Amino acid sequence: MPIIPLRPLLETVSKYGFAQGAFNVNAVAQAKAVIDVHKMFRSAAILQGADLANGFMGGRTDFANATLKDKQIGAKRIADAVRKFAEEADIPVVLHLDHGKDFDSVKAAIDNGYSSVMIDGSSLSFNDNIELTREVVKYAHARGVSVEGELGVLAGVEDRVFAANSTYTNPMSVVEFFRKTEVDCLAISYGTMHGASKGKDVKLRKEIAIACTENLRHEGIFGVLVSHGSSTVPQYIVDEINKLGGNIQNAYGIPISELKSVIPYGIGKINVDTDIRLAVTRNMWELFKNRPELQKSESIGAIYSSLCEKNNQFDPRAFLPPIMDTVTTGIIPNDDVAAIVDCVERGVKEVVGTLIVEFGSVGYASKVERVSLEEMADRYKTNK
Repeated sequence: MPIIPLRPLLETVSKYGFAQGAFNVNAVAQAKAVIDVHKMFRSAAILQGADLANGFMGGRTDFANATLKDKQIGAKRIADAVRKFAEEADIPVVLHLDHGKDFDSVKAAIDNGYSSVMIDGSSLSFNDNIELTREVVKYAHARGVSVEGELGVLAGVEDRVFAANSTYTNPMSVVEFFRKTEVDCLAISYGTMHGASKGKDVKLRKEIAIACTENLRHEGIFGVLVSHGSSTVPQYIVDEINKLGGNIQNAYGIPISELKSVIPYGIGKINVDTDIRLAVTRNMWELFKNRPELQKSESIGAIYSSLCEKNNQFDPRAFLPPIMDTVTTGIIPNDDVAAIVDCVERGVKEVVGTLIVEFGSVGYASKVERVSLEEMADRYKTNK
C-alpha cells in the first residue's frame, strides 16, 4: 500500500496503548529489511532517514558535509525505495525525517517523498523553536505530511546532533508548544541520550512523561510523546564485535525494561539507530572471519580493510563506501556484494524484530487507518 502520514499511526498508538519503534535506515537494503520484518509481525512500520542519512544516500560518503542538493537526491532515492517496498506490503508504512535541522532540509524531504518530518529546534530559545516549528507545520500539513517537534535537549552525539548536557523538558511548556505549533508529536528529554555511550543502569525520568501527558489530556490536546536516543545497545552484540576484532568501549544503552515502563505514560514512538548499526557491523566482522577468502575480494575486500583500520567504529557508513552503488540503488552486481547485503538485512531484522515484540506493536497493522497524504491534508485544514 502507499506510504501514509504518521498521524493515523499515532492515533492508533494512543488508542491502544503500545509504542511504535522508529528505525533509522541508511541504505536500500536496510529499508527492505525493516519493512519485511514488520510484515512478518503484522505491525505498521516507521522508517527514519536522518538529515545526514539523506546526504549519504545522495552518494556523499563524507555525509557530514552533505549539501542541500545531496540531501534532495538522497531523500528521493530512499523515498522511491520505501514506496516500492511499501506498495508490495499489506501494512501501513511511514517514512519519517529524523532531526531535520532547518526549514530547507525539511522541505527537501517533503518535496522528495517523505510522509512525516521532524524539525529539531531544541537548541533554539523556546519562542524561536515555536516559530521554526510552526513554519514547518504550515508547509507540511498543507501537503498531508505529519510533523514532530522537540522540546528539551538530549546529551550525546549522533549524526552531528550534539549536546554536551541534557536539558530536561519542562512539562509546563508542552501544552503551549502544542497549541502554538500544532505538531502531531513531540520528542522530549527525560533521561535518554544519543549515541552508544549512555552510561550504565540508566533510569528514565518517568515523572516528566507523566506530567507532559497529563497536562495535554487536561487541556484536551492530542499529542504523542517521542523517545529519542533510545537504543538498547545489546551487550551481547558489543561483546561479539570485540571478540571478532572490534574495539567498542563504554557502550551502554537504555534498558528495555525502562523503555517499556514509560509506554503507559504517553511515550508512543521510540527511536532506534545504534542497535542496528552494531548488529550490521557485527555481521560484517563475522562474514570475513568465516569466509577469509572474501578479505581479498575485488568487490568487498576494501570493506574488510576499513573494518580493521577503524575497529573502534560501528557505523556501517564508515565501511560501505566501496559498494555505494548498491547502498543507494539496491542493485547487487555479484555474489560477494550479495554477502554484504545479507549481513545488512539480517542485522536489521535481528534488532527490529526483537523491539517490535518488546514495544508491543505486533498485530496492530490492521488497526491503523489507511489515509493518503491528500486526505490527511484535508483533515489538517479542518482540524479533524
